[in-house]
Amino acid sequence: MMSASTAPFTVVIPARFSSSRLPGKPLIDICGKPMIQHVYERACESQATRVIIATDDERIINAVEKFDAEACMTLAGHPSGTDRLQEVTRLYEMGDNEVIVNVQGDEPLIPAKVIDQVANNLIKTETAGAATLSEPVRNRADLFNPNVVKVVTDREGFALYFSRAPVPWARDEFAENGSSLPAVDIYRRHIGIYAYRVSLLNQYVQWEQSPVESVESLEQLRLLWNGHRIHVADAMETPPHGVDTEADLKVIRGLVENRLADIS
Repeated sequence: MMSASTAPFTVVIPARFSSSRLPGKPLIDICGKPMIQHVYERACESQATRVIIATDDERIINAVEKFDAEACMTLAGHPSGTDRLQEVTRLYEMGDNEVIVNVQGDEPLIPAKVIDQVANNLIKTETAGAATLSEPVRNRADLFNPNVVKVVTDREGFALYFSRAPVPWARDEFAENGSSLPAVDIYRRHIGIYAYRVSLLNQYVQWEQSPVESVESLEQLRLLWNGHRIHVADAMETPPHGVDTEADLKVIRGLVENRLADIS
């Protein structure tokens, strides 16, 4: 948990039971523990002063109680994890200046240093209401993959735009239809971990969905549309992929097994 030299922040882990591809995903067993417990334990390795699991299902509440974690029952009808996050801050009567880190409930191997990094980046950047992370795009396939979200920033590290498209568009290089990336260090993949100030979350839930958000299916664009700044930095460590499919689950189980073997 938090060191004396670090400003306080809270981690909230949204964990819905429903999932179209993996029903009951937070409770899927990974090496003897439910997935949500792995995520919780990684968050507890961070400098957070508090870690709260936010769910809409009693089955998850019951599972969380077994490993003595703090859980919060939230409404079932939230359109996004960000809305669920805001409900937690309201129920706990958190102040406008408090910092909340949203850690996805399907990332059982998220590094604690990444949680600390995004929180501390926001704490140090008073002109931003949110912060997130990125990493270099390393190949052309990822750049053109719509499931790999790209982010473009200004020279101070504030987001200009997020997109599923390959942005910025390298007109001349792409016209040649080559197999490599343009020789410029500008392409970044967005890593989906966020830190927010509570004041911004309170505004977020009052805004309508923005046109660009609707087109791209990227809720962070609602912040930019409404004139708020998002700080972006390259991650100190790249988190392993989360669990969206059975194939992802197999990979994560193997990585956890290796981790446990290294510890023992």
